[in-house]
Amino acid sequence: MIKKRVPSASGSEGGLSMPLHGQIPTHATGSQLKVITETIPVGTEGNGHMVNITSDVGRLLKKQNLHSGTVTVFVQGSTASITTIEFEPGLEKDFPEAMEKIAPSHGQTYSHDQTWHDGNGHSHIRASLVGPSLTVPFANGVMTLGRWQQIVLVDWDNRSRRRDIILQFIGVGQKP
Repeated sequence: MIKKRVPSASGSEGGLSMPLHGQIPTHATGSQLKVITETIPVGTEGNGHMVNITSDVGRLLKKQNLHSGTVTVFVQGSTASITTIEFEPGLEKDFPEAMEKIAPSHGQTYSHDQTWHDGNGHSHIRASLVGPSLTVPFANGVMTLGRWQQIVLVDWDNRSRRRDIILQFIGVGQKP
């Protein structure tokens, strides 16, 4: 494995060794590390409604003028999830159907529903299984997603909602 020395924060040689992988640069020199937070508001229909947010994340990445780093995509709330999927009509139907088998919305008694009487215990379980966030690396100012991989918000709640997606970009600026 080929390794390249990465300058430390003080600019001196002697930072961590990082492996070189294909065409993706492992570091950018002469740039300050930046942390930038943005929010994307998204309206949903609930009940497994899936919203492709890939272009929104890409647009906001471009706005930041960052070269290399990561973006964390996080949904606020405990009844929605962020994941990647091939966003196409078949999987828009298949994914919620699969989750219905794992955490059924009907015919199952949830202690949450007995406590809060809101009928969305299944929504909390589904959201917990998939998770509220995703981290995507980017290089040369572009996310390193696969060809058929899109970032999606899935709202599992039993009603329509307005969701806030928090994006946190951590990276170094563009090369001059």
